[in-house]
Amino acid sequence: MQTLHATQIASISELKKNPSKLIDGANGMPVVILNHNTAAAYLIPAETYEKLMDEIDEYELCQVVKQRLSTQFTPVKVKLDDL
Repeated sequence: MQTLHATQIASISELKKNPSKLIDGANGMPVVILNHNTAAAYLIPAETYEKLMDEIDEYELCQVVKQRLSTQFTPVKVKLDDL
C-alpha cells in the first residue's frame, strides 16, 4: 500500500475542473492527486514550495560547511587593510 503524504485527496478530474478550489481549500497543505487510485502528483501552494526550496538550499549549504570544516586547512594571516 502506498503512503500518502497529504490530508486532502483529489482526482485528476477534480484538478482539471477547478484547481484554484483545491489550492484554496488545502490551507497551505499538500493535496495528493490520484490517477487510478495511485498518487500521481502533489499539489502545493507556491508559498509552500518556495519555503521548501529555501529549506533544501539551507541543507545543502550546511553540508558544504560540514565538509569544509572536516578537512585540514592552514590559516592564512591577512591584514584588514589588505582586504
